[in-house]
Amino acid sequence: MKVKSRKMPVGHHEHCDKCYNVHCQVPVQSSVSCMVIKCRKNCGAILHMCKQEEHQLLCPNETVPCLNVIYGCPLTMLRHRLAKHLEVCPASVVCCSQEWNRWPVSETDLTFYKNVSENPQTEVNLDVAMALRDQALLFQSIKMKNIFPELVVSDPALQEISTGVNSLAEEATCSLVNGEFTETGCTRMEEKELNQEERDALARSRDVDCIQNYSSWEKIFKKEMDGCKQTVKNLSKEEGNRKEKEEQGSSNCQGGTRDSNMSQETAAAAAAAPRMDGATGFAPWQDGVLERLSREVNIAEYNMYLVHNGAMLINFGQLAACTPRDKDFVYGNLEPIEVKSVRTFNVPISYRAKRCHLKDPARKAKTAHQSVDTSDLKESLEDLPKCDEVSTTLLCSLEKELKGHSISESVGIDGHYVDIGTQTYNFASAPFKADATLADVIADKPHSLYVHIEAESVTRRHNKTSSAFSCMCGHFFRRDEYRSHFRNVHCDIQASLSGWFQQRCPLAYLGCTFTQTRFHPAGHQATIKYCQSVSAFVLQPEVPSALCEGPQRNGVHNLDPLSSLPMEILQHIAGYLDSFTLSQLSQVSHLMREVCAILLLERGMVSLKWEKKTYSHGGSSWRSSHTYFSSASVFLQVWEFSPLFSSVDRWGFSNNPSMSDHLKTCSFYQREVHTEPVALPCLGEVR
Repeated sequence: MKVKSRKMPVGHHEHCDKCYNVHCQVPVQSSVSCMVIKCRKNCGAILHMCKQEEHQLLCPNETVPCLNVIYGCPLTMLRHRLAKHLEVCPASVVCCSQEWNRWPVSETDLTFYKNVSENPQTEVNLDVAMALRDQALLFQSIKMKNIFPELVVSDPALQEISTGVNSLAEEATCSLVNGEFTETGCTRMEEKELNQEERDALARSRDVDCIQNYSSWEKIFKKEMDGCKQTVKNLSKEEGNRKEKEEQGSSNCQGGTRDSNMSQETAAAAAAAPRMDGATGFAPWQDGVLERLSREVNIAEYNMYLVHNGAMLINFGQLAACTPRDKDFVYGNLEPIEVKSVRTFNVPISYRAKRCHLKDPARKAKTAHQSVDTSDLKESLEDLPKCDEVSTTLLCSLEKELKGHSISESVGIDGHYVDIGTQTYNFASAPFKADATLADVIADKPHSLYVHIEAESVTRRHNKTSSAFSCMCGHFFRRDEYRSHFRNVHCDIQASLSGWFQQRCPLAYLGCTFTQTRFHPAGHQATIKYCQSVSAFVLQPEVPSALCEGPQRNGVHNLDPLSSLPMEILQHIAGYLDSFTLSQLSQVSHLMREVCAILLLERGMVSLKWEKKTYSHGGSSWRSSHTYFSSASVFLQVWEFSPLFSSVDRWGFSNNPSMSDHLKTCSFYQREVHTEPVALPCLGEVR
């Protein structure tokens, strides 16, 4: 047995391909082997010279780009440093997925939330600031068309598109060559039959509907025609073999009988032979295809053929689009059949009807089914009170998310009675736009707080079946910054806002909005604030007023003494700042922006810029934005600093006065002083 040798790639040798010996002594030959060398990058590898290019893909000392180069990281390094670099890679971005729940404000707590909404003080009231941030995101996510579709204004453009689509569908369904429109809008085929020549001319005509699909139909049914011809040949062959066996069995018959058998065989063969005039086969355009199918196939296959090829049978005139009136089914002499009512439902023994249902039906007052509407109140629609958009929308949104249906829905009480509920809403801002959100509806109204300031953190394993809204952090950080963010923000601050990290007045339920922060970073004079521009907690140091004024020059305060320093010193000072401070410093001046840009590779993060692409058919998708630079497509990248403040390892108590000092001056603390003596119950009995 001769084995064909494997062809070696150009530059490789048959011996070197299998050799792993460091001390290889095979003589160097141009077609068999090459010399053994050491790696030029001094990684310690010894290999044949022809494997040097392949070794560059594995060499730990080879200079390669970062693994996140497609996401924007521009750094190159040695291969063995890739793993260590991923910890501080600017393109290794993490999204915080911490979640918590918030409940809507009930009607019993309106006093406190009304006072807080009038003077929120979001920088000091950390819980109020977080609640307003979550409420804004919640209102932007609620679409009014999903909650109240009957109160949404229909878009005229969409109506035109839908009307055009419906008209095209009607034309595609009812457009026939020889037809007429009846009162019901359906097209009825005429009774005129077309011969083969007229069908061929119709097939060659360009005025027929769906002519662009004729070539595909021809390809599909050409295979079926060939299969039908082959089937006819096989049937004729089997028929000939059967006739030959019959002739051999009846060889002792008379010659006249043999002649008659031969004539019958010839006639049968002629009948079974395929005709070329289109009278055989099962293609929709062939004459008599339905008659042949009814004779040769069963009823199931016949019905399946009509289902798949019904449209083409109508277009080629083999099948009428609508049943003519003279062929409609007419009832003949039918005998009446006695109808018997069978009650299969038995009331369970454990069923206990309500007391109101156990009354004597003979003494029951006459009742009538009547719909109740607001018109029965004899009040005009303008005089009726308007529904609050926010409260009603939040209630309907929770009800729909929790139970999967609207608030007013027909609900079965038991096996006999059903409560039918109808409810309408009257909003002052209705009707709404098609793409309107709850935030757009209340944009012109004064802002109020509609969710609780207390939040409860949950995990993904928690079954959130209560009527609450879920919120998520959603901030982006570098991989080496995420640990500090989660520990300081979510574990230290947010988890203990209610009563521990931040303390409120005990009379808050009466409407008092006083609050104070009890902790600050140990060893540093700084306080925790909430920044509305980045929607995150930040660390604000307490700077003496003398430093804020700046040094004096010629009797004038210099408010920007840092700009006169050299670039190297400014860069060294900026290296001690956290990410949030760098992002704010970059917005001060062009010089400071250049200083912060130098630290982007070391302290910043990069991500691709995404844009939403909407297609003509209404679908949409997200793709990364790109631009053309030097006739090449380049993805747009966004460099920025994360909203992370300096890491806090320990917290200390702030030097704040006790809450009892506030209660002495709290306007909601009303004491009742009794100066007159009050008789005790026991003293009355003694007297």
